[in-house]
Order: sequence, then C-alpha cells, then structure tokens
Amino acid sequence: MALSHHRPSLPEVHRTISIPKGKGFWRKMLAYGGPGYLVSVGYMDPGNWATDIAGGAKFGYALLSVILVSNLMAILLQSLCVRLGVATGRDLAQMCRDAFSPRVNFVLWVLCELAIAACDLAELLGSAIALQLLFGLPLVAGVCITALDVLVLLLLQSKGFRYVEALVIMLVGTIGLCFEAEILFSRPDAGGILMGYLPKAEILQNPEMLYLAMGILGATVMPHNLYLHSSIVQTRAWEPTTEKRWEAIKFGTIDSTVALSFALFINSAILIVAAATFHFSGYQDVAEIQDAYKLLSPLLGVSAASAIFGLALLASGQSSTLTATLAGQIVMEGFLQIRLPPWLRRLATRLLAIVPALIAIIFFGEQSTGKLLVFSQVILSLQLSFAVVPLVMFTSDRRLMGEFVNPLWLKRLAWLVAIVIGGLNVWLLLKTFMH
Repeated sequence: MALSHHRPSLPEVHRTISIPKGKGFWRKMLAYGGPGYLVSVGYMDPGNWATDIAGGAKFGYALLSVILVSNLMAILLQSLCVRLGVATGRDLAQMCRDAFSPRVNFVLWVLCELAIAACDLAELLGSAIALQLLFGLPLVAGVCITALDVLVLLLLQSKGFRYVEALVIMLVGTIGLCFEAEILFSRPDAGGILMGYLPKAEILQNPEMLYLAMGILGATVMPHNLYLHSSIVQTRAWEPTTEKRWEAIKFGTIDSTVALSFALFINSAILIVAAATFHFSGYQDVAEIQDAYKLLSPLLGVSAASAIFGLALLASGQSSTLTATLAGQIVMEGFLQIRLPPWLRRLATRLLAIVPALIAIIFFGEQSTGKLLVFSQVILSLQLSFAVVPLVMFTSDRRLMGEFVNPLWLKRLAWLVAIVIGGLNVWLLLKTFMH
C-alpha cells in the first residue's frame, strides 16, 4: 500500500525504533509508546493555561464539560492519524500534496504555518512568563532566551528519536506532579467538579462563556498535531504485513489515548485549581497567568504553590516548543517538499512568533500577554477544520486506506466531530464580529 517513490516523513528518524518480535503485550506497548506524549504536549501548552485559568476563575467548574468533550474529540482525531500514518506510510501533509491542486496545497500550507506560529507564540510567551515569575527576568529577555531551546532539540535528535520522547515524557510528568500538588493545596469541591463535567446549555447562550469554550477547544485540538502524529508513528519499524500493521494501529492508538487522558487530567487540574482558588474567593477576573501566579500562594496559604505553578509552566512551554518544531518540519516537507536544516526551520518558526510577541510586549506593555495567548488559541481553532476535514476524508477513502479504511460508525462519528468543530468556529467568528 505504501508508495515507494515518496521520500519518507521525517527521513532522519523514519523507522529507526525497532519493535520486539516476541508476544509480550507490555514489551510491545513500551516499544510503541512515546508518539502519543509528543502529541499530548500540544494539549497542555501555555495557550491552554490562559484559557483554563480564565474559564475557571470566571465560571467555576462549569467549563470542565468543554475540556472533556474537546479531549474526547482529540482522542478520536489522533487515532485517525495513527491509522493514516500506518496504513499509507505517509503523513497528512504528504497525502494533501497528492490529493489537492498546488494552489489548494499552498493555502493549506500557509494556514498550517500560521497555526504553528500562533502555537509557537503561546509557548514562547508561556516560557518567558515562567522565567519572569521564577527568576525575575524581563519578558523581552525571556522571549530571547527561550529561542535557544532549538539547540536542545538538535542535540537530542542527533542522538535518536527516543531521547526526544524521553525528554518530553519527563517534562509532561513534571507538569502532572506539580498540578497534583496544586490540587491538594486548593482542596476543591469534589461534587462541584463532577457537576462541572456535565454539559450545560448556558455555555452556548452566554457569549463570554462561549468565547472561552471556543478558546479551550482551539487550545485542545491542535491542527499541527494531526500532521505531527501521522508522521511520528512512522518512527517505529513494524513489519509491512497486514497483521503487523493492525498491531501498530492498535498500540499506537492505546499510546495516544493514554497520553491524552493524562492531558485531560492536567487541563482539568488547571481549571479546577483556578476555580477553587479564585472563583470562590471573589477573584473572578483573574485571566492572566501572572496574576494567577501572584495570588496562588497568598490565597492558598502555601508558600510553595506559586513556585510549583511557575515550574509547571516552564515545563509546559519548553515541551511544546519541541513538538512545534517537528510539526513545522513535517508540514514544510510534506506540502512543499522543501527540506531545510532543522536549525534553520526552527529559526524561521521562532522569528514568526518572536516578532508579534516582542511588538505586543514593547508597545502594549507586559499586561497584553494574556489577551495575546487567548487570541492565539482562537486563531488555532479557526484553522482546525482545514486539517480535520482532509484527515477524515482520507481515512474514510477505501482506495487510499485499503482494508484499514474507517468502519461506517467511525466514519459517521469522525464527520460529526468535523462538522461540530467547523460549526462552532463559524459561530465564534459571527459572535466575535457582531459584538
């Protein structure tokens, strides 16, 4: 089924990780485990923080249902990426290049680069804010320092893809531990949390709630993650038989589902901590990460609470920049077949994000960063349909997928998700411009 005349996706790490021949489930799970965590990082980047903190502080636990629904959509879409990558041996960008006209591909590429720049902007600001909060560095200096993380990625990738995965898993684990501590400190109301996971009609009727809900959706399902995942599942060297491909799809899906469940915990935790700490103590206007950091320790009465929050933010910003670079490389190679050296590609992405960040900080002051973060997430959610629709289209096409094509129930569910996401985005645009 794989088309041989195409360059593989991410050629330097393509099929470099061997899969054990034995029968043991856990050995195989370990071998296939990793790509899901690289994808999950995009689901807990600093852009999510801004929307989750604002949502929790303003509306208590009410928006937990949005986090849950977005996460379930994400699990479904990422499982389609695994299916696409394994069945065709190609990534989503390469598939688009073959299926659409050069003009359409160019538009899709530009949109995707915009999404990566918006995402990179969120990560850059998040890391810079964390450095400012923890070490008192000015934001402008923080923005410039975080541009150096490209060197770490290059060093790790030259050692092998497993090192990149290990670093990301370590950073994700750090975020998880930090928020476990924050939840213990803030002692949230368990009943309120459970009620929060039940969807409410009010979310659609209240424009402010809807705007934050859309921000959460945009921050959760990341367009470039779909390109990234369909590529990095191919770092595993499974045998090209039908049976082994089904196995790769099964283990790849388990990997991403477990990793995204972890992301669900972290996103929920950010909103729960914000709700328990700010909403119920009269600080409902906390929307900036900086304000949340300053208020956490005094309101919770735990001196370490703010520092732990800052550390988790730094881990979140750094882990998500690693994956944005990889996604940028995949998108550029897939759509345009241009191969840049990774350091140059990273630099280009960084400059696209650094310029608006520096302009906002220098001209609008440091307090503009929160609005910039939420705005970057709204850009992402508006771009989402342009990645979701081709993904559902390709995985539902028997000619491309052969026997790995989506079964009817999955096809219907996937189209439903694509329509819901598209519809919500149109709704958001109308609401934003009507005001």
